[in-house]
Amino acid sequence: MHSMTLEQLSATARSGGVTGVTLKGQGGGFFVEIATRSGKNAFLVKARSTDPRRFGNPSSALVVLRNVGIAVAQIDATDWEPDQKDMSKSRKNRAEALRKAHEAAAYNQWLADEIQASIDDPHMNISHDAVMAEMNEHIAAMPEAKRKST
Repeated sequence: MHSMTLEQLSATARSGGVTGVTLKGQGGGFFVEIATRSGKNAFLVKARSTDPRRFGNPSSALVVLRNVGIAVAQIDATDWEPDQKDMSKSRKNRAEALRKAHEAAAYNQWLADEIQASIDDPHMNISHDAVMAEMNEHIAAMPEAKRKST
């Protein structure tokens, strides 16, 4: 059996070289089997490898197929075992992504609150130039030895 990337599948479909597509259930996932006019069937593979592209659910595969112009497909669920679906990796990655998103949202809220508090502060604002002039006066007033250590 040959392999075909998504880009190759798209080109083959556009040129009329695809005669049929079957979503084959195997274990906990689905693989895309492509029938071609040349009679050489192929499996859809990942972009940068020869590993078959595995879909956790057939809806995801159908979306991909529709995006390349294939609107009709068969489903062979003979060897599909939904209880074997491996959720550990996807859930772990999703959990990590959500944790990072929550951390980012919390930081953004903290930063927005700090900025608003600064805007709302009734005390007189001091310009950057005034602060720098005051700091330069403090530095100039320091003993020479102290200035070199800072």
